[in-house]
Amino acid sequence: MANVLTNVTVYTGEEKIEEAFIRFSEEVLAVGKMSDYKKETSDQEQDASGKIVLPGFIDVHSHGGYSYDNMDANSEEINQMIQKMHKEGITSYFATTMTQSYDAINKALIAINEAAMKNPVIQGIHLEGPFVSVDFKGAQPEEYIRVPDAKQMEKWNKLSGNRIRLVTYASETSDASEFEEYCVNHNIVLSIGHSNATRAQLMDSKASHITHLYNAQRGLHHREPGVTGHAFLEDSIYTEMIVDGYHIHPDMVNLAYKVKGPNRIEVITDSMRAKGLPDGESELGGQKVLVKNNQARLVDGTLAGSVLTFNDAFKNIMAFTGCSVEDAVKMTSVNQAREFSLVKKGSLTAGKDADIVVMNADFDVEHTFSYGKMVY
Repeated sequence: MANVLTNVTVYTGEEKIEEAFIRFSEEVLAVGKMSDYKKETSDQEQDASGKIVLPGFIDVHSHGGYSYDNMDANSEEINQMIQKMHKEGITSYFATTMTQSYDAINKALIAINEAAMKNPVIQGIHLEGPFVSVDFKGAQPEEYIRVPDAKQMEKWNKLSGNRIRLVTYASETSDASEFEEYCVNHNIVLSIGHSNATRAQLMDSKASHITHLYNAQRGLHHREPGVTGHAFLEDSIYTEMIVDGYHIHPDMVNLAYKVKGPNRIEVITDSMRAKGLPDGESELGGQKVLVKNNQARLVDGTLAGSVLTFNDAFKNIMAFTGCSVEDAVKMTSVNQAREFSLVKKGSLTAGKDADIVVMNADFDVEHTFSYGKMVY
């Protein structure tokens, strides 16, 4: 039995098809023009006239939401949280950790692995810290910051069931060559973040990704390009952006878009447990967080992750840059799937997983399908 949505506009990740249909079970079976559609006996057909269909969103940097946090190390709660994230259109998720004690990180990785065994939406783990710089620690607790350690990384990767796909680190804090070699050899993407590195130092690193561009890093300066300048100058580097309008001024989002183009930017939420909750007091990494007017800050005023939903991020990247829907799809699904070799994700073509977002004309999420099952 297959589901068929008819009379829709489909953005496959490769092309836009108007007056289209999409047939799917657990995988996408066919996408095409209505003029080519022939109903099959097993089809469960739904006329979705006026709706917009996109590949499911892939969030490679998110700590939590809806009162939950990956560092709570509770596998059932992690999966409850992801269930709530489906209403944002998220269908693939990198559970993100943060700088804490080694014991706390151990427990979180074990719990995420347990959650992932039951939930294939978890496509990987993003280890953010503790191998960062105190100079740009942001909301990463300073007392737990350490230098990059290959042996510790190996232990953590084994604890996680080899699910670590992305690691944020500061390459300049020590000789990170052994650490980088381990990651490259184990399919872990190296990302510079919470870093005070100079352009010259970064030229010696193996990093191919930048964590939350502009934020918690040596910025762009006319005498020292810094981390931000390095991201701009290296065409192959992928760059995350938190497009909530607070972490980055919309004009600076647009600048990055003009420099990097749509093929190397990845929209993220960097969300924390306060996402989806009313304003008030929350927590991140054992630190008190105050949430007001869609901003989450430590007591000293430091931005502490976001309360951004992915659906709003999708709208914002178009609003801030004037980019097309096709380019927004690249920055919310296609690029992530390409960078992390998620070969069944990121586009809506035959044989890919049926991870589908159905939107109205205002780009509000109306339904989300994960592996062909309606989850929202």
